[in-house]
This record gives sequence, structure tokens and C-alpha cells, in this order.
Amino acid sequence: MPLQRRVPKFGFKNINHKEYFAVNLSTLQKLAEEKNLTKIGIAELVAAGLTNGKELVKILGNGELKAKIDVEANAFSKTAEEAIKAVGGNATII
Repeated sequence: MPLQRRVPKFGFKNINHKEYFAVNLSTLQKLAEEKNLTKIGIAELVAAGLTNGKELVKILGNGELKAKIDVEANAFSKTAEEAIKAVGGNATII
């Protein structure tokens, strides 16, 4: 049997990889309408039951945002940041 088939295989695991919990703009809009929020941060997402406080949160641009909301998260996609600023809100990276 050839050597490359006898030797065990293993892959590369990036030690700098960060796993984010994704939250869409449509979820933020729904949360803002239900609870009349103008500022959404990690604490509000935990209170709504979307995430626990240990996960990193990234806001994605899927959906439509109509309300002016100030959002605090660990990361933003470019489209989400542009959509938040287009309606007059702020996107703050923690």
C-alpha cells in the first residue's frame, strides 16, 4: 500500500477563526416594532432570547429596515451597515 494511503489524514484548523451568531435586519425591525426600541445592543438580543451573552453577534443585511435604530454588535456586513445608516441610525462595533 502506498505511503500516502497509510499515513493518517488531518486538516488545517485556523486558530484565529471567529464564529459569529448571525442576526438579520428583518429580525431587528421586528424586535424594534414589538418593544418600541430605538437602541438595540447585545443585552436587548439576550432579553429577546435570540442569543446568549457569550456569543459574538454579526448583523447581516437580509431584510428591510424602516425604523431609525442605533445598533451595537461585534460585527456588521457592509450592506447592513449601509442600510442602518440610510434610515438615519448608527452602527457601532463593540
